Order: sequence, then structure tokens, then C-alpha cells
Amino acid sequence: MRRNRWRPRLPGGPADPVLRSWLVEPGSLTARCQRNARHFRVRLLGGGIGRGLADEGVRDGRSPVRVREVALECDGVPVIFAHTTLSTAPGGRLSRWMTRLGERSLGSLLFAHPGFARGPIEFLRLDARHPLHRRAARLLPVGGVLWARRSLHRLGGQRVLVTEVFLPPISRLRN
Repeated sequence: MRRNRWRPRLPGGPADPVLRSWLVEPGSLTARCQRNARHFRVRLLGGGIGRGLADEGVRDGRSPVRVREVALECDGVPVIFAHTTLSTAPGGRLSRWMTRLGERSLGSLLFAHPGFARGPIEFLRLDARHPLHRRAARLLPVGGVLWARRSLHRLGGQRVLVTEVFLPPISRLRN
């Protein structure tokens, strides 16, 4: 996997205007999912101490990070696979919050707490060679490429990188 292929703009991007609107959504994806579904759920897929991906800016690719992976589900269907990494450096509210989130949405915390600062959104078209494509494909058959976005959120001295991979059923959600 080549490093730094993430792009600050979405040139060309997906032809589907609904998918494009989700990719460039400036607000909380959790809130938007909740507006589009009768039943919304965050399903915890995994979490704990692990290794960051090469394109996540981890210095040597071997430094441990706290990893959390969830599926955002609308009416029982996974629409977004989310992968979050946080440094394991000691201290900080964010570390404590991350360990206690369970099946609650990190997005609801990030957008509700006034201390968070969000960095720019970056975009990437994932193919089957990317580890996040392979992890997302465990949720449902996805076929070719998937679009993803990520952004860095800061709270005090801590930083959390949130990556969201959009699954094909997202195109059914119009709002």
C-alpha cells in the first residue's frame, strides 16, 4: 500500500450524487443517519490496542495505537464502516472516553463537546488491496471500490483519526 494517497479534495469523485453528498457532509454522520432511519445502531466490531495503518501517519508502522471499529447501521443494514485510531500516550480525557464508548457513537461526542477541533476532511477511493476495504467487506458484499473519508479531531493535546468507509447501501439514504 502506498502512503499519502489521501486527497484534500474530491475531484472527479463518485458519479452518484447521494454518495457524494455523504462524503462531503460537514456535520455528524451519526446525526444524518439518525434522520434517515427509523432505527439507528452503532455496532461495535472491535477495539483495543493494535497497530496503525501505514497511511495513518504512524511514525514507524509498529507504534501501538488504540483502535476502534464500528458499523453504523440504518434499519439493520450497515451503511458506514468506521475505523478510529488514537495514540496510546498516557492521560487525557479522550483516552478515558474512548475506552468507555462501547456501542455509543464517537461522532455524537466529537460534535457535542465544544473542546474538539476538527481538521480538514481527506478522501480516498479504496480498492480490495487496502486493509480498510477488506475489513468493510466483511460486513456485506461490496464489489469493486469503496469511497472513504477521514479527518483528525483534536481535544487538548490528544488527536483521534476517524476514517469512514461508505458501503453501497448508503446511496439509499437521501436526506
